[in-house]
Amino acid sequence: MRLKFDKKVLEKESQVTPEEIFWNRRRFINNFALAGTAGLITGFPGMVQSQSNVIVGEELRDELSSEFVITHHNNFYEFSTDKKKPSEMAKSFKPGNDWQVKIEGEVNKPGTYTLEDILKHMQVEERIYRLRCVEAWSMVVPWNGFQLSQLLDWVQPTSKAKFVEFKTLHDPKIFPGQKRGIFGSHTLPWPYSEGLTIQEANNPLALLATGVYGKSLPGQNGAPLRLVVPWKYGFKSIKSIVSIRFTETQPECTWNKRLPNEYGFYANVNPEVDHPRWSQATERRITDNSFFGVKRIPTLMFNGYGEQVAHLYKNLDLKRYY
Repeated sequence: MRLKFDKKVLEKESQVTPEEIFWNRRRFINNFALAGTAGLITGFPGMVQSQSNVIVGEELRDELSSEFVITHHNNFYEFSTDKKKPSEMAKSFKPGNDWQVKIEGEVNKPGTYTLEDILKHMQVEERIYRLRCVEAWSMVVPWNGFQLSQLLDWVQPTSKAKFVEFKTLHDPKIFPGQKRGIFGSHTLPWPYSEGLTIQEANNPLALLATGVYGKSLPGQNGAPLRLVVPWKYGFKSIKSIVSIRFTETQPECTWNKRLPNEYGFYANVNPEVDHPRWSQATERRITDNSFFGVKRIPTLMFNGYGEQVAHLYKNLDLKRYY
């Protein structure tokens, strides 16, 4: 079955949603949106918001990837380089709301906050985004989370803050992949780190995810808090965040530091700029539980979110700053 999904669909989520109920609700939402309704008010750019708290963008034909696929096909090298193993290895990794995140650098409200502290100040909602991996596979994922810009509004970066750096928990007892030798004679510079410009962090699409398919994030998906920037390649969406630092200078990012000729700081999805070892013009969309729901489709500039983010790079050479 193929359903039509919007570029961005947001909805408050207050309870666990089994997959079959989720699909039925999506069908209702699409019928609701296509039929039109009274009482429409302005949402964020290019969209309208209804009284049912659903924000509807332009109509697209994107089929959700199944919950099984999303939770059993994972790049989380802290556990393993094998995409199937993180779901097994993460079974004992169940962080709760006492998880701590350190806020530091050029910010007016530095400190170490629990996830519970943070969530008291955030509006958690549901967003369906495409996820495009730099390896040229993709999914469509229903996340739960809150806009990164809400966190920025709360902690108040200073005028000196030009970038935001994120770091993953560094604990080889939890993440055996962080032990030396996982890449043979080489290793990644742990802890995993990533960064955004302050303008990117403030874009309404940037999300800090706390769940998927209406449930709390499982360990293999970056529990309990991960970044989601849907117009960038997946390696930018750092998992299991314990540190958020605001800085004047561009932070060093793990893959950019390890292989700078292959992984740039910006990492915007761009079908016109190939990876040195493969084309980025198309992608393999993974949908169903058996992993046979894979089809080759054209890759969209900025992963299809150009209307919302292209202005961030108006004067930037995207082939040089890849």
